[in-house]
Amino acid sequence: MNFIKSQYSDGFFNVNSINGFLPEKLPLEKLPVKYSPLQEILDNMPIKISNGSGYLDEVGKIHQVVKSLPNFIRDVSTEKDTRVIQALFRGYSFLSSAYTLEPSFQYFRKTGTYGKAKNILPMQIAQPFVEVSNKLDVFPWLDYHYAYSLGNFKKIDKSKDHKWSNLDMCVRFSGQPDETGFIMLHVDINQHSPALVGSVIGTLQSLKNNNNDNSIKFLKQNYETMKIMNSRRKEMWKASRWNHYNDFRVFIMGVKGNEDLFGEGVVYSGVWKEPKQFRGQTGAQDDIIPMEDIFSGVIKHYPKNELTKYLMDLRKYRPKCIQSFFLDLESSVKSINSNGVSGILHEQKNHKGLCYLLGILEEIYFFRNGHWQFVQKYIMANTKYSKATGGTPIISWIPNQMKAVMKEMCNIIDVIDNYNLKDNYQELELFKRIKMSLNKKEKLLKDQLEVVNKKIFSSDEVFELNKKYNLSDN
Repeated sequence: MNFIKSQYSDGFFNVNSINGFLPEKLPLEKLPVKYSPLQEILDNMPIKISNGSGYLDEVGKIHQVVKSLPNFIRDVSTEKDTRVIQALFRGYSFLSSAYTLEPSFQYFRKTGTYGKAKNILPMQIAQPFVEVSNKLDVFPWLDYHYAYSLGNFKKIDKSKDHKWSNLDMCVRFSGQPDETGFIMLHVDINQHSPALVGSVIGTLQSLKNNNNDNSIKFLKQNYETMKIMNSRRKEMWKASRWNHYNDFRVFIMGVKGNEDLFGEGVVYSGVWKEPKQFRGQTGAQDDIIPMEDIFSGVIKHYPKNELTKYLMDLRKYRPKCIQSFFLDLESSVKSINSNGVSGILHEQKNHKGLCYLLGILEEIYFFRNGHWQFVQKYIMANTKYSKATGGTPIISWIPNQMKAVMKEMCNIIDVIDNYNLKDNYQELELFKRIKMSLNKKEKLLKDQLEVVNKKIFSSDEVFELNKKYNLSDN
């Protein structure tokens, strides 16, 4: 059983208190010159390019230009620079999604529903794509870390920070500001992940050493960082207009779980004879909330159902260094106390620490409830297609996790209540406020699920309930 280490690296990502979940260095904006034919396609691929249009705007154009793309398998197989390998993976990921899903997009333009995708990748895409995916030890499909989000940003002003308005995508599908704002906001939120990762490692080390003062300090840091992250997350409503999500959504669909689009899967010509199914890019592959779930004890309440199986399956769609970080984090929490962080804080009678842990749980709730509101507007109000980009059912996925968060909140409220605390200090006021508001959170979710479980329902009715309970995200 490994206790949490100070860093987890694969040469591109290095999970620690300096980088958090962002890459150690800015991603390469362009591929090396020898790959210029691939770069040319990527640059001219978006639906909109400046005042003109790109390959994806014209029916079948992307399939025509790919015919003249060289097969770079020999060059790719000799690459050793991790940053070049990542940029190649990003490029082939985008091209594979564009190539296969262009018919679905064009059909959506005509009918408002997703059409069938192409399910054969030509050899000049498939072979080098699988080669670079093997070098990174990930699945050969568009992912969140190396391809669409955390490995796909560049700064407009290099001297400024990672705010979404100062970021641009290296590769894109729609070429519109709404796509850029949508995914660059994820990078924006993750600029605060170094403090969050540092607070998790610091808390566990402090608990192991029975240092109450440091435990409180790091738990408070975690709570305050989550508050900042939630404030940045709310910028989504401004960064990417909800009614423009379909401009690019279909291109980030995965194969697994989306059989309506891909049938039995995608054939990688010259690599495998049988079709393959891999999950698509999804914000659920981000690391912030999964880390917080493990750390705070929410994971104890994951129900044993298909939705939890999806969640665990998504663990495999992360860089191996982050998978290792999660495994060590989980074993570290268990090694400290069988009931996790809340258990050891209870043993140590660390009342203030428990109050901050409850605050962290509420911020996890706010993060998930905000995401749930994104689903209501960006997806449910936009399309009848009931699958998320990762292949999961959109209506039950997030509520599944929100229930788990609120269960652990109830547990900690019961523990603190049993202390019969009378001292009037800042942390106790935090506890009282959260305790008083929990019933409202539970009632909101219950009422929303009653609406969505009807055969026919209005997404606006679901969304308006957030306002009724004063829990509206925007």
